[in-house]
Amino acid sequence: MKILGRIAAIICVINTFVGKLVSWLSVGIVLVCFTVVVQRYLFAVSYVWMQDLYIWLNGAMFTAVAGFALLRDNHVRVDIFYRPASKQKKAAIDLVGVLIFLFPAMWVIWTYAWPFVLRSWKYAEGSANVGGMPGLFVLKTFILVFAALIALQGLAMILRSILVLAGREELVPESIRYTSGDNTSLPTEAV
Repeated sequence: MKILGRIAAIICVINTFVGKLVSWLSVGIVLVCFTVVVQRYLFAVSYVWMQDLYIWLNGAMFTAVAGFALLRDNHVRVDIFYRPASKQKKAAIDLVGVLIFLFPAMWVIWTYAWPFVLRSWKYAEGSANVGGMPGLFVLKTFILVFAALIALQGLAMILRSILVLAGREELVPESIRYTSGDNTSLPTEAV
């Protein structure tokens, strides 16, 4: 059972690292967007590649931080039944939810995105806009990153659920423990 807790902890560390690292792209998005606006309205200059850049940074950031958001329980959830539930009921709900909804959804995304991404890499696809950025294939790869990181965090949720249902909650990593007495199922700070 200890190995389950360790695997869950490793997954949480991965998603925390990726989430915190990639969240810095938000600074780049703001700077590039600000630069585009200043150039356009003060100097009457516009570069399509810069407009592509802040849109692409936005897409990369939001797909890569999705696993971190799931770790922190920041995704939208209907909490009518979940919030007041006991830790065991939350574990059962999470276990069923990941197995029935999350994993199949990530499998569908991965399955349909794989040939799409491969084709993009094969052609070294760039922006469809004249004067746009090269390297659209890199951005499309973030679809696979999204599916992988969400699925990994789903695995951590399954492991947490198994440990809680087996009465071994002490083996659950601190970053994904169920809390009691408040409106969240996770602590504010992960790992």
